[in-house]
Amino acid sequence: MTFDVSRVRAILFDLDGTLADTDDEYVREAARWVRPVQFLFPRRDPTPFLRWAVMTAEAPVNTLMALPDWLGIDDELVKFMNWLSDRRGSARIGRYMIMAGVKTLLERLSQRYPMAVITARPERGARVMLEQLGLSRFFQLTVSAQTAPHTKPYPDPVHWAARALSTPVKDCVMIGDTTMDILAGRRAGAQTIGVLCGFGQRAELERAGADLILNHTADLSQILST
Repeated sequence: MTFDVSRVRAILFDLDGTLADTDDEYVREAARWVRPVQFLFPRRDPTPFLRWAVMTAEAPVNTLMALPDWLGIDDELVKFMNWLSDRRGSARIGRYMIMAGVKTLLERLSQRYPMAVITARPERGARVMLEQLGLSRFFQLTVSAQTAPHTKPYPDPVHWAARALSTPVKDCVMIGDTTMDILAGRRAGAQTIGVLCGFGQRAELERAGADLILNHTADLSQILST
């Protein structure tokens, strides 16, 4: 793995597990569902098992989420989900928290680099989540699951963001916590950084070909100094 910081002219961030502490929310939600049988777990605490399950399920769940995109029905599915949400009057996106140190990091990086979010979330959900977290102002654009012809792990959203930021894709760095992020960046020709604070694990990020792996998104402050 080799990462050349001197090449970086634009930064592309994943959202879930990279900027937002999504995995903890998933564990909390799962714990709520298994509460009636929590006596089956050691010390009546299902959290360790649920965290393991969330981490283990990352790859197959990402593959499942990409299936509508591969089948070409993702736009229709999102329209249906938006219609259903409107019918229910629901805009709930969870009690997600910003990763520790990320807001300070983005404050600094946004003064030097153009930045974008690339997410597999639908456009509405991504926009609402960024606004709730107070992060929208740091990014020139958000590339959602519907922005480009295909979403991650295809390179399309990385190419789209690079063009929109008027930056050669080779001078962009894609930062994310899963193999989907690393594969999308590599296939587009961007540099890639994997972070271990979300859903991915070091071994799989290494296999995907990340140029650099950090323990936490906030550790970027030591790499992309301003």
